[in-house]
Amino acid sequence: MEIPVIKNENYKIIIDDLGSRGEGIGKIEGFTVFVEGGIPGDILNILIVKVKKNYAYGKLMEIITPSKNRITPTCKYYKRCGGCQIQHIDYKEQLNIKRKIVLDNLERIGGIKGVSVSETIGMDYPYYYRNKAQFPVKKGKNGIDIGFYSLRSHDIVDIECCEIQHKNNEKVLKIVKDFINKYNISVYDEVCHKGLIRHVLTKTGFTTNDFMVCIIINGKSLPKSEFLVKELKKIDGLKSVILNINTEKTNVILGERCKTIYGNPYITDYIGDIKFEISALSFFQVNPVQTYKLYSKVVEFAEFTGNENVLDIYCGLGSISLFIAKYVKSVFGVEIVEQAIEDAKRNAKLNNIQNAKFKAGKAEEVIPEIYEEGFTADIVILDPPRKGCEKNVIQTVVNMKPKKIVYVSCDPSTLARDLKDFLQCGYRLENVQPVDMFPSTVHVETIVLLTT
Repeated sequence: MEIPVIKNENYKIIIDDLGSRGEGIGKIEGFTVFVEGGIPGDILNILIVKVKKNYAYGKLMEIITPSKNRITPTCKYYKRCGGCQIQHIDYKEQLNIKRKIVLDNLERIGGIKGVSVSETIGMDYPYYYRNKAQFPVKKGKNGIDIGFYSLRSHDIVDIECCEIQHKNNEKVLKIVKDFINKYNISVYDEVCHKGLIRHVLTKTGFTTNDFMVCIIINGKSLPKSEFLVKELKKIDGLKSVILNINTEKTNVILGERCKTIYGNPYITDYIGDIKFEISALSFFQVNPVQTYKLYSKVVEFAEFTGNENVLDIYCGLGSISLFIAKYVKSVFGVEIVEQAIEDAKRNAKLNNIQNAKFKAGKAEEVIPEIYEEGFTADIVILDPPRKGCEKNVIQTVVNMKPKKIVYVSCDPSTLARDLKDFLQCGYRLENVQPVDMFPSTVHVETIVLLTT
């Protein structure tokens, strides 16, 4: 096939789909072209900037006719920051797009035809929803930059505010930057592995208003930290200031050791009526409003009677386990991260939950092991990382013969792959429910019910 586009030439194109990173997709004489910033329904003038054998990349030069779903982003950093890929799309249409992403993956990767996917559960107010933020710190051309990485790079977009993060972060960024400048504190250079302050991490309890600031440092202490604490204490709800020690030459943000320099080593928050203590190292769902909707859907899908023994695989700090404990006979959670299991046990005790047990270890090792020991479950909950479930985990779950499997997924492609395996083993796909945990991004959470 002769390629119908030439590099550095302009073309008119109609965008009819979105790619996995939120880029527009259109065709020129049947040849696929990706256009960052394009959305379905746009008619664009583009400049071809790269040509491959089967596709090309185009730069948006002019919007000839905008899609009816195109809006003007309110964030002034939108074009430079890599955080929100689809903020230029009307929110209702974002929800439609996420439903389509799930459906397309189930059909294309899972080979599941004719599946019914429910409308995406969205937010009433899809802004300032994140309870956790991580800001890299770097020396820039005009001083200290604290913000987010720009798209597909490690260049930092220096920001003052973010429309999907808690508003307290605006105060934190200013305080930390003023502190660095006033006391001449060095910042980390990832190339030469020198400098002190690497990242700023914040966590917020949306129900309690508790607030934590964690400074990640390439060293053992932070000079003049008492002056930083003094300023941070002016922020409403501040309960904790932590130093996290990370002296490794790595892209991993957090080190293993923390030092509390003000307040408590944790903050508290609730999901429903379950209270959680959240440390700097704890994983906790970043959108508490949608988390409650997601977990309530787990309860709805499972239809607990109070007599079930439940296995929660990839349980994290046990948030689903503890949320459902009052509905079931027992729940057993498995998670690879030992700190998360310690958090789960502590939070079970905090809530006086006695029918939830937890074990640290790799799912692919622990699940076959407990099955060999005679453990079975009436209902299995799966909430794996983005890579999905290991094959032997799927096979062992099938061998247990649970009546229902509730699969919570953060990646539609690996969800589709794993569902294909479960369906081939005789399970039926009953419900597919997307939930928008991350408005203005292409990410979508999905909850699925499988039955025998």
